[in-house]
Order: sequence, then structure tokens, then C-alpha cells
Amino acid sequence: MAAIIKAFQWREVVVINEDTDFGNGVIPYLSNAFQDIDARIAYRSIIPLSASDDLILRELYKMMTMQTRVFVVHMSHSLGSQLFLKAKESGMLSKGYVWIITDGLMDLIYSMDSHVIDAMQGVLGVKPRIPGSKELDSFTVRWKRKFLQDNPTIKQVEMSIFGLWAYDTMWALAMAAEKVGSREPITPENSSTKLFGFGISQTGPKLLKALLNTRFEGLSGEFYLVNGQLQPSPFQILNVVGKGEREIGIWTQSHGISRELNGNATDSSSASKDKVRGIIWPGESTIVPKGWEFPVSGKKLKIGVPVKHGFTEFVKVEKDPHTNGTKVGGFCIDIFDSVMKALPYAVPYEYVPFENTDGLSAGNYYNELIHQVHMQKYDAAVGDITITANRSSSVDFTLPYADGGVSMIVPVTYEDSNSKWTFLKPLKEELWLTSIAFFILTGFTIWVLEHRINTAFRGPPSQHFGMILWLPFSTLVFAHRERLISNLARLVMAVWLFVVLILSSSYTASLSSRLTVQRLRPTVTDVKELIKNGDYVGYQYGSFIFDILKGMGFEESKLKPQKSREDCNEAMSNGGKSGGISAFFDVVPYNKVFLSKYCGQYTSVGPIYRTDGFGFVFPKGSPLVAEISRAVISMTEGDKILEMEQMWFGKDSCKLKEMDSITSSSLTLQSFQGLFAITGCVTVLCLLVYVAQYIYENRDILKRISDSSTTTWSRLCALCRHFDQRDLSSYPFSRKRGTPDRVLELNDAGDSSLFSDTPSLPRNSHSDGIVSTSSEDGMEDSIEAVDPNSLDMVVVHLQE
Repeated sequence: MAAIIKAFQWREVVVINEDTDFGNGVIPYLSNAFQDIDARIAYRSIIPLSASDDLILRELYKMMTMQTRVFVVHMSHSLGSQLFLKAKESGMLSKGYVWIITDGLMDLIYSMDSHVIDAMQGVLGVKPRIPGSKELDSFTVRWKRKFLQDNPTIKQVEMSIFGLWAYDTMWALAMAAEKVGSREPITPENSSTKLFGFGISQTGPKLLKALLNTRFEGLSGEFYLVNGQLQPSPFQILNVVGKGEREIGIWTQSHGISRELNGNATDSSSASKDKVRGIIWPGESTIVPKGWEFPVSGKKLKIGVPVKHGFTEFVKVEKDPHTNGTKVGGFCIDIFDSVMKALPYAVPYEYVPFENTDGLSAGNYYNELIHQVHMQKYDAAVGDITITANRSSSVDFTLPYADGGVSMIVPVTYEDSNSKWTFLKPLKEELWLTSIAFFILTGFTIWVLEHRINTAFRGPPSQHFGMILWLPFSTLVFAHRERLISNLARLVMAVWLFVVLILSSSYTASLSSRLTVQRLRPTVTDVKELIKNGDYVGYQYGSFIFDILKGMGFEESKLKPQKSREDCNEAMSNGGKSGGISAFFDVVPYNKVFLSKYCGQYTSVGPIYRTDGFGFVFPKGSPLVAEISRAVISMTEGDKILEMEQMWFGKDSCKLKEMDSITSSSLTLQSFQGLFAITGCVTVLCLLVYVAQYIYENRDILKRISDSSTTTWSRLCALCRHFDQRDLSSYPFSRKRGTPDRVLELNDAGDSSLFSDTPSLPRNSHSDGIVSTSSEDGMEDSIEAVDPNSLDMVVVHLQE
């Protein structure tokens, strides 16, 4: 039964059963099977076994007023005949109706009167399929002969599936009794006791075990039990046509529906109307009924429409002063009208404004209207209604016909390009601070790398500090003249020059655009800033956005509803003043319309918070949802909906204007993170290499300093004095214009001499520690002894 419902894509059924154990017992299983295929029982009609014709007619008329036209009947032979005669009389076996009967009724259709069969034309039914065999034919002939002898008044008789099952069951009992060697006779009175092992019979348990293991080919098919249940045989799907039945398909548990017993279906869930033969439906129709119709009362669908006084481009309700009637229009209304015209059948409907006697909205624009649809006060609701999870729990929505998403609109101001601080605005504050920090780091690193080997980086402390600041800043205009000697310093400088080039080029471009193009700047760019400052924000009255804003962290007292875009414009114009708002939140379609009217005064900023778009509202289980959703898809894939948007909202000309007048924002640190990471890594790495090299080359001196018994401050000062000396082993000081190296040696006795051929120099005992002499090449050697009494603290200057 469920496979048939699924094959024809019917979503609702009405179940009719008799009020007996036979009629009620299958309903829970039938309900579960329908639920598994996403179909629901819209109504269940329970008819007493002794129901009169009037009671059946009243129940049928009640079902005629419903939309569902698929009826599943499960009842006995006599009551089923009575039901179909009255259904024919009431016109419910005409075109558009679907009747499906279970095997309890279908298996006995041969025994019904001809006028009952005439009333059942087009009915579908199912019953177990009995495979043909010689044994079955022989048994049927013998049984008919015997039955007609005992019942001569009955003209036509057929063996039912229940009789064949009973016959096979008795054979199974006999075979099981033979296996256990039972001598007790099996009679109708004790067969159940022997079968299930109840009572005191000693052969009962053995008989039950033997029966469960019995397997043979009976008259009704293969007989075997699994967990005490007879396994289902294939089912025939039959169509009542003429004076009998016609097979249109086969269902098996493993292969589903197919035209033949071993068809092409691959699993039990496979179901399609193409896998059955042609069906003659009630009313001699060959067109598959859609499974639902509007009630026979002929009333039009009541379509609820929200009454609004703002944003009327979407929904507009007006009173006609001449006729005092109501006129409904707008983008949403045009979409719905076009969709309904696209349906393959006519659906009568009328728009009913959701308003009170004063012409005002009868409640919340949306939530209350949706609740009215849920209570079936309206058959549907049409308008700018956003699909949300909370709303979809009580009603069904069609697929969206407009984009979703919530965005924030804030006022914009024009930047003053004549401000005295305009030159600072191209870069964000964090980028300025980071750049200055790297300027100082680069200058300090180059000074460290060059101080001991380059005379340009020596001198008093003020000279050192000035050089650290001067060198990196001079690279901005490439005005540095200092010659670098260390390869490490050259590497640091090369990378830094690349950074300076990128920074200066970006700064120049940004500053030029600010000075030459009038620039709009949003007053607020971040939701967190609004929450932190405690600003008031607005939202459209009755919208679900109220809950979204509370979820973002806004206090309820800071949320102000706005009923029209004029109110919104006035509130944002006031800003932080009384009654003003700093930002306005709404769905994207509304914001587009709002910005198109107030072009240049406001702009959309921040992320778009994802939501579904606008959809049409119907009660739960409405068959129109699927039909209209398909029509919406067809419309959105074409150009018709774009034409409607341009007709109601106009072309988005403001968008181009804003793009021309709003330039990019200030440069941020994020854009240069990679650049600073490269120069920072290179600079620090070169500094670490130099420090490691310095420690290694002066390890003996540093060890003596660290091992001295003086204070920590004295050792630190000694270390600084040592670093402040020139590195005599470096290339610049080891050779001077190609002359031999000359180094002054001062011993503890105060004698001094020059290495190589230079004669000994007399020691000058000046208090400042200066010893002077003149060489043959006219060079004057000035020797500055930082500590004349220590050989390790002598520095030699060669000065022309």
C-alpha cells in the first residue's frame, strides 16, 4: 500500500476502516508505513460494522469537504459492498478520486454482486499472488465441486487466499507431527495447543520446533516461518475493470513495484508510476489524479495579506474610495498571482487583509498572521514573510522567491580632505605604530652590526642615537649616504628598502585618492561597537529581526521598531539625539529599496547574516506547497521575476554612484602582515647571527668579565666598554690603503712597540693616555688607551 502511495507521489490519504479487531488491527502498521514515505493520514473514518446507509452517507459527505482525494479502505466484504454503493451514489467514484482496497476486500471481490462491482470501477487493490500449479488447479476443481454440492444456491465461488493458507497450515502441522512421531490425533480442538506448546501435552514443544523448521511448496506458494511469522509472498496490484480485475503490477519485499515478478526494480523503496501498466481510474479516466482537490463547496481560498504603512513596494493594501472595496498590490502579490496562473489547474482565491475594523493591522504583521494560518482561519498568507525555523514549526513554506539575509544600514559622512591631519588617515593607527616600531628595530640592528667596524657609526652616545633614527627614516626618500660594510647589515637594509618601497607607494596612492576624490565614510562599521557604546538601533516593526538583534547581544531597551522608511530616515538623521538610532537592521530586499531612495545618505556595512528569503505560507500538509514551489523555481530561473523587481524597485542606479564616490578605507595592518613578517624575521635572524659570532670571537674576554668579582653593574659596564671598541680584526681596520698592519703593544712595564719593522716607541705618560709618534710615511699615529694598565683594553687609531 505504501509503495503505491509513494509511486504516485500522493502526500495525504484518508483511511476508512470498520470498527472491529480486523479493521483496527492493521491501522498502526499502515500509519507507520505511510510515515516512512513522508505521507500522512489526513483523516481516519471508523465505520461500525452495523452502520446504516445514512451514517455512511454522512461520513462520505464529510470526506467530500476535505481536500484529500486518496482513500484507503480496509473492511470486510459486506460492509465494503455497502460503502462503495453509497460512494457511487454520492459521486465520490468520479474523476479525480483514488480508491485503494486491502487484500481482505480485494480477495473476495469475485463474491460481490455485479452492481457492486460496477460501482467499484477504477478501484485499485492488492492481494497476495498465488503461483499457478497443477496441484492448485486440481485442488480448486475438487473444492468447488464439493462446495457447490453443499451449497447449491451459490452460483459462483472461488477459493480465497485464506482458505489456501489454512490448507497449507494443516499440511505443515501434519508434516511436523510426522517428524516428531506423535500418536496423538490433531483435531481442531487441540491443534493450537499442539502448535504452540501450551497445555500439558508432552509433544507440544517438539511439535512447535518441528513446525518452525518445516518448509515446503504449498498451494499458496512457499511455506516457511521466520520468528513464528509466515513470510510475505509477492503481492498483485489489481485494477477493477469491467466485471473483474486486471493485474497492473507486482510488489515484492525485496524488489518493490515492477510490471513482472522479476522486474527491473532494485529494492523495496523503488517506486514509480512508470513501473505499472496503464490504469483506468474512477470516472474512466486515464489521467493520474493529483490526489487532492478543493472542497466541493466551491469557496475561494482565503489568502491573508499583512496590512502595512511602510515599504509598500512589497505589499500594499488600499481602499477604493469609489467602491469601498480593497485593492491589494505589490511585488509579493504579483509574484503570487503569476505563480498561481502557472499551475496546471485553476485555483480560485481571494485576498483578505489582516486588519481590524479601523483598517489597521489586526496584530503583529507576520507572527500573528502566521498563527492564523496555522489555526486555518486563512488558507494561506502572502507577503514579505521571511522563512524562519520557528515559523516553519507551525506552518509550511514554499521555496523562497526572494533573497534572504540581514544587513545593517548606517549614515555616512563626507570626509574633509582639507583637514590638517589628513596626511595621517591613509594608514590605520595600528599600521602607523607597527611601521615606527620596525623603523627603530631596523635602525638599531644596523647600528649594532656596523658599530665596531664602521667609523660612520661611531662617536658620542648622541651620535649613536641619531644614527639609529636617521638611517631607516632616510630610506623613505632614499637619502642615506652611509656606506655599509657588514654583509649582514646589507641584507637587513636590502629587505628594509623593499618594505619601504611598498609602504611609501601604498601611502602615496591612498593619500592621492583622499585629496582628489570626495569620500564617504560610514559612521559605524561594527556591531560590537554599537553594543559597546550602548547605541539605539532600529528594525522593521513586526519583523523576526527583533529576535536576531537580541541574540547578537543588544539590550531590548535599545531596540526601536520603525514602521516605515520615512520613520527610519528621520530616526537615523537624529542619530544619538532623543528618538534617534545609530543603525537600522533589515533583510536585504528592504535595504536595497531603502538605499535606492536615500542614495548617498546611508550605506550598508558589516557582514550579511544568513537567513532564508521570502516564502508563501500554507497550513501544515497543504498539497499546494509542492505545486507552488515548483512554479516558483520555474519563475526564478527565468527573466520574469527580474522584470517585476525593476518595475517595483527600479534599477539600482545608486549602487554605481556609491561605488564611484566611496573609495577604499584606510590601509590596515592586515594587508602588510606578510611584509612585516619577512623583514622582522630577516632582521632578528641577522642580529642573532652577529651576537653569536661576537660571543664566540670574544669568549675569553667575556669569560674574564663574567668571572670577575665586581658587581653586576660593573661587569655590565665593562661589557659595554668592550663592545664600544673597534674590532681591530675586521677588514676596515686590519689594512689601511695597502700599508702594513701596525699595532701598538703596551706591556706592564710601560714599554711600547709596533709590530713588524717599526722601532720601539717611547711611552708618553700623559694622564689622558695618549702616545704620539711620526712615521717615515708622514702618518701620525694617535693611540688612545682606554686602560693603560691593561693589555686587553688598548685601541689603536691611525689618523692622517
